[in-house]
Amino acid sequence: MAKTKFNPAPRIENRRAFHDYFIESKLECGIALVGSEVKSLRLGNGQLTDSFATIDHGKLHMHGAYIDPYKQASLAFNHEPKRIRVLLAHRREIKRLEEEISRGGMTLIPLAIYFKDGRAKVELGVARGKKSHDKRASIKEKEAKRDLRNAMMR
Repeated sequence: MAKTKFNPAPRIENRRAFHDYFIESKLECGIALVGSEVKSLRLGNGQLTDSFATIDHGKLHMHGAYIDPYKQASLAFNHEPKRIRVLLAHRREIKRLEEEISRGGMTLIPLAIYFKDGRAKVELGVARGKKSHDKRASIKEKEAKRDLRNAMMR
């Protein structure tokens, strides 16, 4: 009997990151969470806007990600919504990321949180900031593609 890949947990995305940054490369890594955070994420209660990641003493940390408190958890067992979370990656991957962002003008941005085989994962992007004229060009390009697609449908 074939195993089906049904994933009831939603994917929480940082759509703003694609508007504000050029994404150079991506990395999937794990995230250390407490039980109430996992349950809240499975319900889709989280936000990645204004979040970023740093490398401190060879460890990855995610700052600014908001995960709603789990309503069914008691106050004693609930979590702090905006706490700093540890990201799990191999040492060589962290070193590669550190080299990429040390060149200057680059930052680590969480692009999405999702579940894979029952474990929470974070998709990190090495990003370079867009200037306002870059953002305008991106918007113009998206509109042109949408107009072309609509014209083809007619």
